[in-house]
Amino acid sequence: MAKAGIAAGDVWPKRLKEARVALGLSQKQLGIDAGLDEFVASTRINRYELGVHAPDYQMSMRLAHVLQVPTAFLYCDNDEMAQMVLAFHRAPKAARRHALAALQGHE
Repeated sequence: MAKAGIAAGDVWPKRLKEARVALGLSQKQLGIDAGLDEFVASTRINRYELGVHAPDYQMSMRLAHVLQVPTAFLYCDNDEMAQMVLAFHRAPKAARRHALAALQGHE
């Protein structure tokens, strides 16, 4: 059973690995696709996933783009909210408008 929340320092590494594994990318391939040199790509992504190093926001955006997730997903400290962010991101525009209206009580 998933935890409702995650400790702040564990959020980004967990989400990065979750998105990478879901897409079936190796650490090296993710790094290369995000613009890292092929000789450091695997090590850098590994360090990010272990929480040893943290990327700057620009790198977070590049990684999110490669992983086909919104950058906000990587920072979501609640599993349910993270799934909602992903679902919203992947939904067609009409479904997003409908969901927003429902959540705001305008439906």
